[in-house]
Amino acid sequence: MPKPESRPTSRYAKEAAELLGLLIRRTRIDRQMTAEEVAERAGMSRGLVHRIEKGDLGASIGAAFEVASVVGLRLFDQDVRGMTLKANEARSVNTLLPQAVRTSTGKVNDDF
Repeated sequence: MPKPESRPTSRYAKEAAELLGLLIRRTRIDRQMTAEEVAERAGMSRGLVHRIEKGDLGASIGAAFEVASVVGLRLFDQDVRGMTLKANEARSVNTLLPQAVRTSTGKVNDDF
């Protein structure tokens, strides 16, 4: 399946990406780091760092999280140990959820 040229996105998603980019940029500048330094440490191009800072929804979430990590921006109120515990807890809960969601195939006769 070919990639669509432009995917519709909600205003919420656009604003969330923009907010993340602005937070990353502010943290980078506060720490007196250039975009080139961040890009080198994150193993990506300076252009990708700039796209993330502008809130480009085409940038991968993994790249955005890596840049946030490099500049020292904590996206969640957890330290590394706390993040690991929360992730393990979420995995445990998710294993109890059904593997797929199916729509009902017919009307249930509940007239007793």
